[in-house]
Amino acid sequence: MTQFAIVTDLDRCTGCHACTVACAQENRLKPGVFWTRVQEAGPHGRFPELRMYFIPLACQHCADPACVKVCPTGASHKRSDGVVLIDRDKCIGCQRCQQACPYGIHYFDAEAKKMEKCTLCAHLVDRGEIPACVRTCTTGARVFGDISDRSSQATKLLKAAGACAFRLLPQAGTNPSAGYVLRRQAWSDIYRER
Repeated sequence: MTQFAIVTDLDRCTGCHACTVACAQENRLKPGVFWTRVQEAGPHGRFPELRMYFIPLACQHCADPACVKVCPTGASHKRSDGVVLIDRDKCIGCQRCQQACPYGIHYFDAEAKKMEKCTLCAHLVDRGEIPACVRTCTTGARVFGDISDRSSQATKLLKAAGACAFRLLPQAGTNPSAGYVLRRQAWSDIYRER
């Protein structure tokens, strides 16, 4: 079964926000609305060995999405390729998906009274292209692919990283598809230093 996802190599991410801008432009988002954002984590360590990390966040396109489970109208749904979408025609703006999502990636459009979020640029993926955030990544930190396909670049990056690969909030039970790689420092160490 196909499961499209983005794998991000945090060792390469410089926090330039090109992914945030590309997403906003490609999806014609209103000013101040961001489906992709970059969170800063740091600085970590002790002077002069300080490190700063940047974590691009967007919909995790979970294998078992909590937002789909709680949607009363079926507006939140998962496609056969693993992309989780919101059908605006079915959305009643109840915001249950926003409350259920452990990643905080849903946005409520108060004017339209509808929910919206990252679509993994499904309109581009359907044409055989890659998401705008991946295409625009200045350092090549973001890699798109079918993580159920052993030959995809995304799967190869995760496999090569081994124990340095992780998913966000695995304890939430949503089985997030997006992956992250951090080789320079254990992810748990970042939280310990806070």
